[in-house]
Amino acid sequence: MSLWIDTPAALTAHLARWSGQPLVALDTEFIRERTFYPQLALVQLAVPGDILLVDPTVPGMAEALRPLLRDPAVTKLMHSASEDLQALQRGCEALPEPLFDTQVAAALCGLGTGLGYQKLVEMVTGVTLAKGETRSDWLRRPLSDAQRDYAADDVRYLHEVHAFLAPKLAELGRADWLAADAARALRQAGNDADEPFPHLALRSAQGLDAAAQLRLFRLLRWRDAEARRADRPRSWILDNELAVLLARRPPADETALRQVLERHPRSPRKSRELLWTLLTAPATADEGGLPLAQPENRDKQTVKALQQAVAAVAEAHGLPEGLLCARRHIESLVDGRPWPDALEGWRRTLLEPHFAPLLSKG
Repeated sequence: MSLWIDTPAALTAHLARWSGQPLVALDTEFIRERTFYPQLALVQLAVPGDILLVDPTVPGMAEALRPLLRDPAVTKLMHSASEDLQALQRGCEALPEPLFDTQVAAALCGLGTGLGYQKLVEMVTGVTLAKGETRSDWLRRPLSDAQRDYAADDVRYLHEVHAFLAPKLAELGRADWLAADAARALRQAGNDADEPFPHLALRSAQGLDAAAQLRLFRLLRWRDAEARRADRPRSWILDNELAVLLARRPPADETALRQVLERHPRSPRKSRELLWTLLTAPATADEGGLPLAQPENRDKQTVKALQQAVAAVAEAHGLPEGLLCARRHIESLVDGRPWPDALEGWRRTLLEPHFAPLLSKG
């Protein structure tokens, strides 16, 4: 059974009865299809034998949740927490610290990377969970019985999963690795800032000259800021395809720009004058050092050798390769960039002795 909580007073009173509990299971449901920011729709909390379904849309509920989220004496158990962290940061202006992410913990224990909650629960408890409400509308009220059951199940077994994983982590000496990964995830969720050079993430930018990449950079930076202001998905403001088209072949005049925008659905027609300025203004001093997306002409042999090194280190430590190092991070190092933040800490300690001689040759 679970208890529906729809007043801050009820939540505060119930959490007071949990005083002294060192572990609280936590999950969220949120909606993001039509907004830039996730809309926090439900917060699930559990200790053994007690599950709360909290309505965060109620005024004052975020304030009632914050003390628990921020309590350093209570470890929050979550599964694949990254998107939930964004929703909590937006909805409650607080993050669940300290954090024990069971998906990351399972990977560090050698059980596989990216394990879904249902699969992990079945592996640990033998229970097969239903998946029927995955795409449910969590903002509707009242929630159906099926929604409540599904939501409660998302926290019902996290204590058992933690009890299974924590001793394995300790035996392997990897509890600090999990804590470091959790700290980085919390840091990233708290750093609510746009990518400073969004054009670098588009593969199509590699085929553009420097002037076109500057135009693309401006368009994408404006799009990100506008998406935040209007709380709408980035693609609703300006999709990547149209942004690259405008950057590659800027229209000859504002009339031509209007014609291009009219041919594309959901184009930002009302912002035509601003787009024209972004496309035609001369480069500023701050834009002079803009990093450029480069064609993939990196040393493929070095990339392959580094991938083989990752595979060897992963096998030696019983880790999934994807958890240890992603290909994009290898490519970044081959391109001469600094070690990515995602590889700092225990990953760099494991990899650098193998990477250093290969990178020096490249």
